[in-house]
Amino acid sequence: MAAYIIRRVFAAVLLLLVVSAVTFAIFFLVPRLGGQTTDSLAAQYVGKGADPDAIAAIKANLGLEDPLYLQYWHFIKAIMVGAEYNFGPNPTVCNAPCFGYSFKTHVEVWPEILLRVPVTFSLAIGAAVIWVVSGVAIGVLSALKRGSIFDRLAMSVALAGVSLPMFFTGMVSLALFSFHWTIWEELEFVPFSESPGDWAWNLILPWCTLAFLYSALYARLTRAGMLETMGEDYIRTARAKGLQERTVVVKHGLRAALTPLITIFGMDFALLLGGAVITERVFDFQGMGAYAIQGVTKSDLPVVMGVTLVAAFFIVLCNLLVDLVYAAIDPRVRLS
Repeated sequence: MAAYIIRRVFAAVLLLLVVSAVTFAIFFLVPRLGGQTTDSLAAQYVGKGADPDAIAAIKANLGLEDPLYLQYWHFIKAIMVGAEYNFGPNPTVCNAPCFGYSFKTHVEVWPEILLRVPVTFSLAIGAAVIWVVSGVAIGVLSALKRGSIFDRLAMSVALAGVSLPMFFTGMVSLALFSFHWTIWEELEFVPFSESPGDWAWNLILPWCTLAFLYSALYARLTRAGMLETMGEDYIRTARAKGLQERTVVVKHGLRAALTPLITIFGMDFALLLGGAVITERVFDFQGMGAYAIQGVTKSDLPVVMGVTLVAAFFIVLCNLLVDLVYAAIDPRVRLS
C-alpha cells in the first residue's frame, strides 16, 4: 500500500508539472504564435499610453526577452520560493507561492485567491453533502421500488434536474425565495469563524440550487447501479443465507453500486473547488469562479493563470484521493 501511495503521489506531482507547462504555453507561447509581441505583453503591466522606456524596463525586470524555457523556469521558481519584482523605485517581494501581480489592481494574485477559497469551499462542501445523501437515498429507494409511483416521480424530477441549466434554476430560486416570499432577502457570504449560523443560513439556497443538478444525476446513476447489482448471484446467495434485507441492500448491494460514484464525486467536487462559476455569479458570491470571470473579462493574465493552476491542483488532488480510496476498498487496484 505504501509503495502504491508513493507511486500515485509521484505521478500527481508530474501531472501538475505538465499542467503548469501547458498553462504557461497557452498564455505565453500561443499569443506569440498569434502575432503578439513582448512589448504588448509588457504594456499590460504599465497600462495604456506607456512610454517605450517603461515598457523596456518591464521587459527587462520580468525577463520577457528570455527564451521560453528560461521564462518557464522563473515561473515555476516563483511558485516554489517566491520572486522579486522591480516595478518602481523599490523592489517588490512576492512571497511563495507567487503567481505574479494583477495587471489591473497591481495586487498579488495568491492572497486574492486565498480570500476567495473559503467562499468556494463553503459552497462545494455543503452542496456535496446534500447531493450525495439525497441522490444516493433517492436512487436506492427508486431501485427497490422499481415501477412504483415514487420511482416514476423521482426519476421525472431527476430528469428535470439534469436537463435544467444551473443559471435557470438559480434565477428561479432567487425569484421565489428572495423576491416573492422574501425568505432570504439579501444573501451575502459570512465566514464560518464569525457566525456559523449566519454562514449556513446564507448558503442554504445556493447549496440546494447547486445540489439539485448533482443529486438528480447521482439518483439516476445510483438507481441504475442498484438495479444491476441487486440481480447478481451473490445477492441471491446472501438472501438464501438468511441475512436481513437491510444488510443485503446496504452491505452487499449499495457498496458495490457506489464504487463508480466515487470517481464521479471526485471529479465533481474538484471542479466545484476550482470555482462554481455560474452559482457564484447568480448569487453574487465572490469566490474563485467570480475571480476567474473577473480575470477573463479584464484580460488579467496573472489572475487567469493563478486560478487555472489552483483549479488544476484541486482536480489532481481529488483524483489522487479517489485512487487511494479505490486502493483501500479493492486490493486488485494496488496490484494492477
